[in-house]
Amino acid sequence: EPMVQKHLESLQSYYGNGLETGPLQRLTNLLLVEGLTDIQQKEHDILQIEATKGLRNVSKSIPLEKLFLPLSKVSVPPRISVTIGVAGIGKSTLVKLFVYSWAKGEINRDIIFVLPLTFRELNTYEKLSAEKLICSDTTEPNCILAGAARTLLILDGLDEFKTPLDFSNTVVCTDPKKEIQVDNLITNIIRGNLLQEASVWVTSRPTAASQIPGGLVDRMTEIRGFGAAEMKDFLDQMFLDNRDLSGQVLHHIRANRSLHVMCTVPGFCWISGSSIGYYLKNSNNQSQETTVVPKTLSEIYSYYFKMALSSDWLEKPRETLRIEQSVNNSKKIVGSLGRLAFYGLLKKKYVFYEQDMKAYGIDLSLLQSSLCSRLLLKEEMQSFTAYYFSHLTMQEFLAAIYYYTAAKRAIFDLFMESGMSWPKLGFLNHFKSAVQRSLQAEDRQLDIFVRFLSGLLSPQVNKLLSGWLLVKDEHNSFRSQAISFLQGCLNTDYAISSRTVNTMHCLYEIQHMEIAKTVEEAMKNESLAGMLTPVNCSALAYLLQVSDICMEETNLSNCLTYNVCKSLLSQLLFCHSLRLDNNQFKDNVMELLGSVLSVKDCQIQKLSLAENQISNKGAKALARSLMVNRSLTVLDLRSNSIGPTGAKALADALKKNQILLSLNLQYNTIKEDGATSLADALLTNHRLTTLHLQKNAIGAHGARKIAEALKQNRSLKELILSSNSIGDNGSVALAEALRVNHSLQSLDLQSNSISSAGVTALTAALCSNKGLINLNLRENSISKEGGPAIARALRTNSTLRKLDLAANLLYDEGGKAIALAMRENRALTSLHLQWNFIQAKAAAALAQALQSNSSLASLDLQENAIGDEGMAALSTALKVNTTLADLHLQVASVGAAGAQALAEALMVNKSLQILDLRGNSIGVAGAKAMANALKVNRSLRWLNLQENSLGMDGAICIATALKGNHGLTYVNLQGNRIGQSGVKMISDAIRTNSPDCVVDV
Repeated sequence: EPMVQKHLESLQSYYGNGLETGPLQRLTNLLLVEGLTDIQQKEHDILQIEATKGLRNVSKSIPLEKLFLPLSKVSVPPRISVTIGVAGIGKSTLVKLFVYSWAKGEINRDIIFVLPLTFRELNTYEKLSAEKLICSDTTEPNCILAGAARTLLILDGLDEFKTPLDFSNTVVCTDPKKEIQVDNLITNIIRGNLLQEASVWVTSRPTAASQIPGGLVDRMTEIRGFGAAEMKDFLDQMFLDNRDLSGQVLHHIRANRSLHVMCTVPGFCWISGSSIGYYLKNSNNQSQETTVVPKTLSEIYSYYFKMALSSDWLEKPRETLRIEQSVNNSKKIVGSLGRLAFYGLLKKKYVFYEQDMKAYGIDLSLLQSSLCSRLLLKEEMQSFTAYYFSHLTMQEFLAAIYYYTAAKRAIFDLFMESGMSWPKLGFLNHFKSAVQRSLQAEDRQLDIFVRFLSGLLSPQVNKLLSGWLLVKDEHNSFRSQAISFLQGCLNTDYAISSRTVNTMHCLYEIQHMEIAKTVEEAMKNESLAGMLTPVNCSALAYLLQVSDICMEETNLSNCLTYNVCKSLLSQLLFCHSLRLDNNQFKDNVMELLGSVLSVKDCQIQKLSLAENQISNKGAKALARSLMVNRSLTVLDLRSNSIGPTGAKALADALKKNQILLSLNLQYNTIKEDGATSLADALLTNHRLTTLHLQKNAIGAHGARKIAEALKQNRSLKELILSSNSIGDNGSVALAEALRVNHSLQSLDLQSNSISSAGVTALTAALCSNKGLINLNLRENSISKEGGPAIARALRTNSTLRKLDLAANLLYDEGGKAIALAMRENRALTSLHLQWNFIQAKAAAALAQALQSNSSLASLDLQENAIGDEGMAALSTALKVNTTLADLHLQVASVGAAGAQALAEALMVNKSLQILDLRGNSIGVAGAKAMANALKVNRSLRWLNLQENSLGMDGAICIATALKGNHGLTYVNLQGNRIGQSGVKMISDAIRTNSPDCVVDV
């Protein structure tokens, strides 16, 4: 008991020091992941963030306090846990937070001992036994070795370990007292040969974590980056004394998509925020010519260095920072640290000890300077002192500065530290060597280094650092040739990889973006077709990561070929919403896309492949991928030729896939058999909410099968079966389903040859249905006899909001029956009765209903000859109605008298916002009346008077009236024989009277 208490007190004291719990809320919830993705195993941290936009396709998370508990009642606690996170994300901070919270007794009370160790410390040993390992944290190791007390061994920072872990050649050791090589000790502990009863928690950058075989890891978690609110809070903490500056910094970060993604990492956000803050504070003192908001990586780090060199730091130091005695002294420090950084990078060494500093001739007394304290951090323990750069990118930038400076005078290959190599003269030869090594390196660890190296050749960076670290304008001697060389690296075939994208990033750093700008402009104009050469494909791959055009949706319709699509696969993987319509894609492309959708990294959530040439083979390829895909929620395959066999393949996939929410198979000739397969899938799929099957010839039999499925399915919310010839028989089957299914919200049965018999069954079901919100029966054969059946449903149903009966045969009798029901209905908000041979009597009945109805917001009576009489009745209703917002009366035989009645109503009506009178004959008299109303009315926003015989006089009346109207945003006066002179007069009047209103003349 006393030993445990002493253990807790020492941990509280050490790990609570400097730990601010406020900004650490992000670390209390980790992402639960199923192993490393391909990109995490192979790519540099920065490239991982850029490619994935800082987001992982992970739905599960785990609270910190449950990190070492079983996930369910039947599972066991994890023995080996690994937490991954890119450089600067907060892995060591997470460990501190956990240990401190545990030591205070807030979490994991079942754990008796927590032994926190760092690989920085383990680097100082050559050999170690398991007993000595745990002795470093407790004086009584026996109870731990015997497994008498639950123990957690923390190994923080695997990426900083000097020796790679080799699990395939582990020399087995089961003796806890035997001293063995430290790397061998770690592998034996993870394998369970030593400390079998202890839980082990390893933290690491993703690439280094791939050293541990997945089969040995019981639980893998990942630290997520900043969300929007957390980034704002972080910057507010940085600029506590200047909230305005914090807001400006955040604005600049958000304006640059690539930078914003990177700033989800706290370590990088600190550097970027400091640099942009420094720029903003000093930009007022300099001319606009010499100051540009830092956007590229090189510019951000140049500002950071300039800030460090001038000792002008944002936070207030506890004591006044000593300004460096001379620029030369600063150069000496940067040169020494740069050499350490460069050769450390080549050896994958990120932690340095006193012997390393001496080996590289670094004067330890100079490390006390303000400059060094911002570039290099120091950790002092009893047995060792460790040094490490403040962020991985800081080491890479310093390495680039060293290489840039040394390359101008070096005569041997700088990558050979001994200097023994073939002579290599001239900066450009060294520059090419660095780029080529980066392109050839399998681990991609030189990619950011060569970006910085390229950036040092940009005019802006030279301007910032000249006189400090660079010679003024010296970049001019090398820049154009370096650009040509980088562009030459793009002139390959259609084999685009992250290496190609990194070369585009180098061109961005060097400030040469002509290729990318050309492709981006074509993307904006949707004119990429025919211009995707290998070089332009490289630019496109780069833009898919960084361009704002791709933020909401990546539209690559009508421009891709098989080869281009194949070359872009690795980039398409991370497009959240992807449109590939009308590309003449055949089944072989579906094989490619299927392979992308099957990858663990895949982040595609919406995929549209409409209007291609996909047959059942292509559908099968996509179906196979849906069996394993965990990201896709929307798949649009309309206007292809997948047929019944393709539909069956997709249906089989839906039985297993519980991610897809929406499937569009419109116009794919799936027929009855395809509908039957999909109906079968709906019996077991509990995730799909939207299914579009219009124009598929499923017939009454197919509709019956789907109806049977609907009796059990409770997830489907929207079903479109328009143009499928389901007839009355199919309608009756669907009606039976609606009696028991109360989850379907939208049903589209447009153009299905449904007559009064079918509608009678459907409306009878509506009397008891409590779920349907939207019913589309447009373009059927519903006669006036169907009117009373619809009316009965409207009197009793309290959930239906939208009813579309356009293009049927209701006539006045059917219209009147519906109108009478609308007096009682309190649910319907939208009613479409277009082209139903309705005349004045039914219009009058509807007007009567509008005087008491308080729910209807939209009424469509276009292409019904209601005439002036019907218009007058509706106008009377509009004087008292307070809910109708949209009224559509196109081609309704309305003349001047009807328009005058409507104008009177508009003078008092305060709810109508959209009024469409296109194709009537209100003439000049009607226009004058409407103009007078517009001077008074304040609710109308959208008015269509197209093709109304207004003439020039009537149109000018309307245009002049706009001066007194402050509500209208759109007016259409086209097709009114205004003439050129009238158009000019109206345009001038609108510019003067209502500049904010768009008027088409």
